[in-house]
Amino acid sequence: MINVTNLSPSEFKQGFETDQDAVLIDVRTPEENNEKRLPNSINLDIYAPDFHAEILKLDKTKSYYLYCRSGSRSFHAGLFMSQNGFKKIYNLDCGILGWKYETEKN
Repeated sequence: MINVTNLSPSEFKQGFETDQDAVLIDVRTPEENNEKRLPNSINLDIYAPDFHAEILKLDKTKSYYLYCRSGSRSFHAGLFMSQNGFKKIYNLDCGILGWKYETEKN
């Protein structure tokens, strides 16, 4: 069973702002993350050789809110998480391209 829920930007924002167990993860490259990111997000590059190992270190009881540029990489990261015992996985369906709320950059 796939436990990845696609959310619109407003649903995604409400989710991670009200969920006490929310962890916000950007699966884009560090270069993309430096350009623009959601505040308080953790960058775990899906293309990094240690990506799967880093994901498996995460607490499976938390809620994970994943995003990338357009929603594809984060969805695939969510599938990996789902296959490895994570239960609460949320994907920003349009990625940061469709995000109309606050962002930050380095």
